[in-house]
Amino acid sequence: MAPLPGAELVQRPLQLYRYLLRCCRQLPTKGIQEHYKHAVRQSFRVHSDEDSPERIQQIIKRAIEDADWILNKLRPISAVEAPHQPLPSRSP
Repeated sequence: MAPLPGAELVQRPLQLYRYLLRCCRQLPTKGIQEHYKHAVRQSFRVHSDEDSPERIQQIIKRAIEDADWILNKLRPISAVEAPHQPLPSRSP
């Protein structure tokens, strides 16, 4: 399952870049969002000289899979932390 609708439409690096930045907005906290935005930007700089169409498609496929994994891993954190209920008081 893709993290956001439209993953199947990503064909070019710029589309992937925009898609991954939209995925970052789904993360639970600003700190986590900024961490992954930085990672996305850094990865694009590292792979900016890639010119093999096959390798580009591999990178796109893997990046979408990784985004799916990260969102699935971190979504439960926000669900668990959000409804914080106080512990029941203990009687002496």
